[in-house]
Amino acid sequence: MAEERPFGLADLAAIIANRARSGDPASYTVKLLGEGVSRCARKFGEEAVEAALAAVTEDDKALTGEAADVLYHLLVLLEARGVPLGDVMAELQRRTVQGGLAEKASRGEKGAE
Repeated sequence: MAEERPFGLADLAAIIANRARSGDPASYTVKLLGEGVSRCARKFGEEAVEAALAAVTEDDKALTGEAADVLYHLLVLLEARGVPLGDVMAELQRRTVQGGLAEKASRGEKGAE
């Protein structure tokens, strides 16, 4: 019996892409994408704030749910802009070649001191 592989971001991105192309009026993904990039970006931001609030209130169950929302809405936003998840993952891989602080400093970001 084959071992099931864990569900990952690529799986979720594929589901979102399939739903985006389905045109199903009952799909929340279709609805969000139909409202445009700005709406997708706002929704992502709302969910990110909710995740941060759950973290500082030390509510692990809420943080887990909000983190799932953040990941979903980030992938919807990437879909809306036509940015493949593979491009994001390649950028993350590129950044891990050097230490995090050195990489951040190479981009000239604050907090890299």
